[in-house]
Amino acid sequence: MARFASVFFFATLALVGAGCQLLGQDADAPDPVAAAIERASTDPHRSEQNIARNAYRHPVETLRFFGFEPGMAVLEVQPGAGIWYTEILAPLLAEHGRYVAASYDLTNPELSDYAKRAHEALVARFREQPERYGDLDLAVLHPPEIHLGRDESLDLVLNFRNTHGQIRSGAAEEIYAAFFAVLKPGGVLGVVQHRTGPETDTSKFNGYVSEETVIALAEGAGFVFDAKSEINANPNDRANYARGVWTLPPSLTLGNEDREKYLAIGESDRMTLRFRKP
Repeated sequence: MARFASVFFFATLALVGAGCQLLGQDADAPDPVAAAIERASTDPHRSEQNIARNAYRHPVETLRFFGFEPGMAVLEVQPGAGIWYTEILAPLLAEHGRYVAASYDLTNPELSDYAKRAHEALVARFREQPERYGDLDLAVLHPPEIHLGRDESLDLVLNFRNTHGQIRSGAAEEIYAAFFAVLKPGGVLGVVQHRTGPETDTSKFNGYVSEETVIALAEGAGFVFDAKSEINANPNDRANYARGVWTLPPSLTLGNEDREKYLAIGESDRMTLRFRKP
């Protein structure tokens, strides 16, 4: 019954969307895809802690800015244990779309225990709740191994808060080139990344990257810079902490030291950039 209801919902959603286009409905009309993302982001199967992060990560606005549709083939880059955006994306794509997770290289002898546990948790999430999450397609994004799938096979690549680590690995240019290769012509790369500010010490690794750096990476791979948004901006973030971005929630690496101060700041200031493959 749950699968039938889901099929009916998405079929209705598609018909509503098509009807709105045919009738020339104005831009202020309700967006059925946005409504579906909102429901997925607040679904009771998500923990209260994860739902609370919606206030900082704005999943509805962010995914719509990137042009997300439930019938797309979508790659989520390095989702770890699949405990945040995966919980939203996979159920939305389960019936009519395709969810691909770019995870770790399990053949790497230097793979950390943390990475192994994260990968196992991701796989278990899909295996234990197939009616909710659908099928899991696994790709590899763990330099030097990068295998994202067949060229020109995806509609959307989502790179959430990963670019700093990709730069640190020394493989950022190769990774962004792989994003370009796997996307269809007209496909979108969506990037959300902790953003440097005037006080950021850019001489050391702290999780923050400048917009200019990300744009140069994407354009160097062949992408066209399409648009930017301040959806995930946070002017309270000074981006100059001794322990980097992980000083802020959700990591709070200082523990109880100045905890209330960092909770009041909230999650990091983030750029939200959309690139398109010509």
